[in-house]
Amino acid sequence: MTNLNIKPDIKISVKQTFGIESNMEVDAFSKKSEFVPEIDKDYIFDKDTTIAILSGFNFNKRVMVQGFHGTGKSTHITQIAARLNWPCVRVNLDSHISRIDLMGKDAIVMKDQKQITEFKEGILPWSIQNPVALIFDEYDAMRPDVAFLLTKVLEAEGGLTLLEKNKVIKPNNYFRLFATANTVGLGDTKGIYSGVNQINAAQMDRWNILTSLNYLSLEKEMEIVLAKNKEFNNAKGKEKVANMIKVASLTRKGFIAGDISTVMSPRTVIFWCQNTQIFKDISYAFRVTFLNKCDDSEKNIIAEYYQRCFGEELPESMVNIKT
Repeated sequence: MTNLNIKPDIKISVKQTFGIESNMEVDAFSKKSEFVPEIDKDYIFDKDTTIAILSGFNFNKRVMVQGFHGTGKSTHITQIAARLNWPCVRVNLDSHISRIDLMGKDAIVMKDQKQITEFKEGILPWSIQNPVALIFDEYDAMRPDVAFLLTKVLEAEGGLTLLEKNKVIKPNNYFRLFATANTVGLGDTKGIYSGVNQINAAQMDRWNILTSLNYLSLEKEMEIVLAKNKEFNNAKGKEKVANMIKVASLTRKGFIAGDISTVMSPRTVIFWCQNTQIFKDISYAFRVTFLNKCDDSEKNIIAEYYQRCFGEELPESMVNIKT
């Protein structure tokens, strides 16, 4: 990957750019590179989460965003980066990502018309040496050997020892590190997220800022959904969307309580609205957007949620309750 010989050259107003009451001005780039995410003009920012992430960009702080899935943790970071023209790279730290994947490995290359073995640096060494916002998604699902690799990197002035090339990499002054996680490093204490791990306490202590982004109020979620589905922005449409969000809220409470194993995120509600426009049938759109993803033994519970919010029952054939 090409090195980015750029650095922030302008300041932007948080109030003007993000609509948040703050006197903070943040470093930004005047020009957009190939690694800058596209701007979603309809994106709605959460104030507390946005200020935390902006502080990470402006003051070189390590920021972790924790919350339930589908709440927009990663998108919050990428949409802020998009408005700062800050190059951004996302890495999903699932259990298959190894040290080699991040650090690099030997590869066969052609040099002077001969095949030779040469070490190719991975995404982590490249990111550290460039003005890049590196986002580690699913941070609480990473392997222990990867976790220990990142301990030094988490320090603001921490370099990276590249054993394969016998060198220590000093971080670029504008390298930034973020992470998203479903838990706060204590493991799956509620039985909701299988596959997550406990994170070493010494490593969690190196994160400067931890902010939580969980499900929003009905009014705030409606604002987000309507921004993506403007055809619902009328009296009847808002009533439908409010009922959709109420169904989603019941699934979240049921999910947390252990009554059901599938939950409706704000993203799912947005898809439900979009599919309602396609099929012109709100109950059928509900089926293909969410109900078909659910376990058959739980569909009667979810059908009850729907009935409570819309005042009508789903067709029995749609619920497909097994006897």
